Parts: sequence; C-alpha cells; structure tokens
Amino acid sequence: MTRPYFDNRLRMAYEFVPAAVLSGIGTVLLCRAQWAFPILPEVAQGFGLLFVGLASVRMAQGVRLLRYRAGLRRLPTFVLDADRMPVSRSKLFLGLGFTWDQRHAQRLVETQSPAALPYLRPNELFRWARRFELRHEADRWAAPLIHLLRVDTPWNLARPDPAIGGNPCLHGVGVEDETEVWQDLGERPGHTLVLGTTRVGKTRLAELLVAQDIRRGETVIVLDPKGDVDLLRRMYAEARRSGRLDQFYIFHLGYPEISARYNPVGEFGRITEVASRIAMQLPSEGNSAAFREFAWRFTNAVSRALVALGRKPDYAGIARYVTHIEPLLVEYHQHWFAREAPADWKVSVETIAANLSDRNLPPALRGRDPRAIALVRFARERGLFDPVADALRSAFEYDKTYFDKLTASLLPLLEKLTSGTGGRLLAPLYADLSDPRPVLDWMRMIRENAIVYVGLDALADREVASAVGNSMFADLTSVAGSLYKFGDARGLPEIEGHVRRPIVVHADEFNEIVGDEFIPLLNKGGGAGLQITAYTQTASDIEAGIGNRAKAGQVTGNLNSLIMLRVKNEETAEFLTKQLPPVRIYRRVAESRVIDDNQPYSATDFISQNADRITDEEAEMLRASDLIELPKGQAFALLDGGQLYKLRLPLPGADPLLPGGVEEIIAWSTRRYGLAHG
Repeated sequence: MTRPYFDNRLRMAYEFVPAAVLSGIGTVLLCRAQWAFPILPEVAQGFGLLFVGLASVRMAQGVRLLRYRAGLRRLPTFVLDADRMPVSRSKLFLGLGFTWDQRHAQRLVETQSPAALPYLRPNELFRWARRFELRHEADRWAAPLIHLLRVDTPWNLARPDPAIGGNPCLHGVGVEDETEVWQDLGERPGHTLVLGTTRVGKTRLAELLVAQDIRRGETVIVLDPKGDVDLLRRMYAEARRSGRLDQFYIFHLGYPEISARYNPVGEFGRITEVASRIAMQLPSEGNSAAFREFAWRFTNAVSRALVALGRKPDYAGIARYVTHIEPLLVEYHQHWFAREAPADWKVSVETIAANLSDRNLPPALRGRDPRAIALVRFARERGLFDPVADALRSAFEYDKTYFDKLTASLLPLLEKLTSGTGGRLLAPLYADLSDPRPVLDWMRMIRENAIVYVGLDALADREVASAVGNSMFADLTSVAGSLYKFGDARGLPEIEGHVRRPIVVHADEFNEIVGDEFIPLLNKGGGAGLQITAYTQTASDIEAGIGNRAKAGQVTGNLNSLIMLRVKNEETAEFLTKQLPPVRIYRRVAESRVIDDNQPYSATDFISQNADRITDEEAEMLRASDLIELPKGQAFALLDGGQLYKLRLPLPGADPLLPGGVEEIIAWSTRRYGLAHG
C-alpha cells in the first residue's frame, strides 16, 4: 500500500506573503546596500541575493499552488497531429496521464469538502474576461485581446469547458505529474476490455490504437458492427501513410459494390463448424432448443455432402438445399455409387424409378423426385451404407409439412443472409472470373500482414450483422487453433523471409457480435499470436450478448487489461473499483471548546481552545461515482497486473492524408478492382 499522503492544497496561498516580504527586503539590500550596511555593503548584497532567492522559491510554490487549483477547473488542451503520433516497437501509447495512488485519492476527497468550494469556483479575473468577450466579440479591435484571453494560460485554466463535461478534478489532482503513458506490448496477448458509454471517446481510443498497430506493420483486423465511417477513414489514411494500401481490405455490408467478399462458412478446421456457425444464430431457449438441434443436424448433413462433392459450403447453397434437398441427394448418391456401387447401379436405379407409383409410396414421399427415391431404395436393397448419404436420406424422408415446421427458424435466417446485394458478398462464386473483388480468407490475410476493416452495418439489419460477426469470430477461432498447432504455412506455399506478425483484433461494440465462440478465441488466441481489444458500453452488455452470466464471467476473466471511460451505471463502474485495494484517507476536523471554571479560589474564569485535528480512515481508492463523472476523452486504466492509471486521450489534430469523406475511399476501391464507379 502507498504511504499515506496529505498536502492540504485547497487553502489560501500563504506562500505569497513571505515571498513579498523577502523580495522587498532583498530589493532594498541590493539597491541600497551602502545605506543598510555602510561598513560592509558586500554583506548586504549577499543577504539581498539570498532573500531574493528565497522569495523566488516561495513565489514558485505559490504559483504551483494556483496552477494546481486552476487545473482542478480545466485542463490544457491536448491535441495530437497525425504526423506527431508516437509509435514504439515495444510499447503502446495510450495518451497522457499518471499513476493513480493514495495521494490522488486524498486530494480528490479534499476537493469535495465544503471548505474547498471557494478555491474551485472561477475567479474574478475569469468573470471579467468572460464579460469582456461577450461584450466585444463582434468588435475587430478587440479580437487580439480576446484571443489572448482564450489561450491556455495558468490563470485562464479556470475557464470551464462544457464540451467535455464531467468533473475536471479527477485529472486535475495529478496533472502536475502528467506524462506519456505506455503499455508494454508483452501485455497485449492477455487481451483488453474497453468500457464506456456512447460519445465519450471509445472510437477515438480505437483510432489511436489502430493507427499505431498499422504503423508497426502488424496484421490488423477491425470488426465494426455499426460501420463507422470515421474509423474507416482513419484506417485508410494510416494504411496510406505507412505505404500499406495494397494490404488494405474492406468488407462492408453497407457498401457492397466496393466491398471484398467473404464466405463465413467456407473455411473451417472441422466440418461440424459449418453447422455450428449457422445454428448458433438460432434461439435456444425452451422448446426452441430442439428445433435448433435439428437445424444443426440437417445443416451438417448438407455441409458434409457439399464438401464431399468438392464444393465449399456457403449460405446460398445451404439455403437452396434446405428448401429442396432432392438435387443434392441425387448428386451425392451418384458420386457415391460411382465409387462403391456395383457396375449395374444405373440400370437398376432406372428400373426402380420406372416402377414407382404414388399409390405404393408412403405419404411423406408422394410427389417427390422419382430418381431420388430410386437411389435411396437401391442403396437399401443392396445393403450399401454411407453416413453422409444416410443423413441426407433421413432429411429427405421427413414429411414436407413437418420438415417445414422443424426448419421454421432456420429458413428466415438463411433468407436474410442470402437476399440482396449483401447476399452476394456472403456467397461468393469462386469460379466467377468476371468479379475481381477478393474473397477474404483469414489465413491468407495473416500471411500477407493485411489490414482488414469489417463494417457490418448493424443499424440497417442487426440480425444479419450479428450472424456474420459471430461467424467471423468462429472462423478466427478455427484459424487460431490452426496457428497454435501448425503455424501459418500449412497448406500454403512457403514465403522466403516470412515472419508472422502479431494479429491485432479490434472489436468495436462487440456485444452486438459476441457469442459462445468468443470464449475459446480468448483462451487460445494469445498462444496463437492474437491480441484482442474489445469495446462495449457496459459490463451487462457482455452478459446480454452471450446470454449467460457464467459465460460472461469467462469472457471478462480472460480480458486482463481494462480501460474504462465514463460509464452510466454503478454495476459497470464497480467492475473496476472492486479490483482496487483500499487506502488510508486523512481528514482535518476543526475543534473549538470552552471550559468554565467557577471555583472561588481560582484566578481563571474559563479556558478557550481551538485546534485542528487530523483523523484517518479506510476508504476506496476510487468510487463508482467518480467513473460516472469522468469528462469525455478521459479514462482509468488497469494495466500491468493491477496498476491503476488516469488517462486523457488526445484530440485529433491535422492529418493531410485523412479523406474528406467515404467517396474518396470508394473511388480508390473501384480503381483498385477495376470496377465501374457509380
């Protein structure tokens, strides 16, 4: 625990009194040395210099006190131009700040004392300046003076800043210790959680971190459910600044005409992952659990058949065969029989099909494709068995009405994922050479050290955004498992001099896309080189997104670093405060008492006493209400195994490479892929 500290700065600036006296005496001794010491004027001058030096020390202490109090009202502006952003190969820049300890908790308590209120209010000089500005703002002659009044001078820091709101004392108590705050990159594989309500700086923090990751040459993947244009513009500018535009890929459901394509179920480690990525989007509460399991079983059968036929599964193919399974059954049985059936199987199947009659068929098979029925019967009569064929047969023999009920939740989901221009992004035609847009493959992106922006356009269709985001997390989990076991060269040609860079994943508003697949990604991601930074608004969002308190605890337990901006509920704030040790806080208590003495033989009539008593008590290092009062762009960070930092983020400065709008990015993308613009 830090040594208790009490410096009592919210008081009268008494330092100026001895400073004035000492400077006056020193000036007299220096200017009138012969008059003060006619015998030894050199001694007078020496003492004069000493007194002036002591006066300077006391004056500096007084100015420091006034500057501290001004910092409790308003902080100097922190603007960082893009060309001046610090980048390190071993550390991550987080902004300006200081280590928060008992001293700052003590000072914060002092600011909340009624006796401190006079020192926290704007002074008379500020009020005069404000009246002058309002009265002469339209006068050209007053413009230079108004500009001077608005400069961040020590006295002018008393000016309140309504743009950021909150309690400026939270940073002002340590602004004199402020320095650059860096996180060791060795801590990032432990993953990071960023919490903060809307419009308080989460996206700005994401831009700051993403920009550094891009400049370091790392593989950067940004998952943005909202499709924030400002974040996309920042990534484009940083890729251009770093000379990595050829490694920059955009997948955006809101701009399908210039987006890369992506098959969420096309790459996998085990074939069962395809069905899991689709079925996990379906409701699982109550009676829905049984329908979800059936949807998983049927989707798994279709996926296995497609893979066996040498085709990649995709949403469009699965949706097609969910509603009409006969073509897939026929194609797979023909493929199977060509390898294992007797040579006369074609003739036998045709004979069976020719002799079929609806009167001799079970009700569930009436009206079905005769060739499909014949293939199934031939396999049964000849005692042939194949697990994939048997799974297709089982789905084929269901009554159509009953089958539609079982897939009632699966079909609408697949229709949403395959409809419109977005559907063509999610079901790419690999053989279509007329479409030059690339198909995202996470393993290839990692091999290329790519920069990938994923905009899911959740405001337009939250369900589709959630389904695609969850599938991406599941895909990344599968890739992480492969990286952990085999590295990034399995099944791909060797690249001379290739060194795999860290894979940095930024998931903004990740509560929109979090699911069960996120837990193993956190568990195995660090060992595979993945560094995940997740951004959300409250701790409850994680539980709401994943649907289970225990699993939400698993997620937060695997996010070792925590950065918390302003939050709006106490439960989220306590997610940080409960991890901090208590501290000893000193309080000053004024005492005044009088004791009467009515003894006739005593010369004392009464005794009066006045004293200040210092007491100490155990208190929280940081309270939940403090996090609710944080100004915009400020945060507390729990890093490096529990070390608490107070941060303030830089405001964006000049960036000549930042595009004015998304139109410039669209034009670049159309030129890159040779598409027709507009």
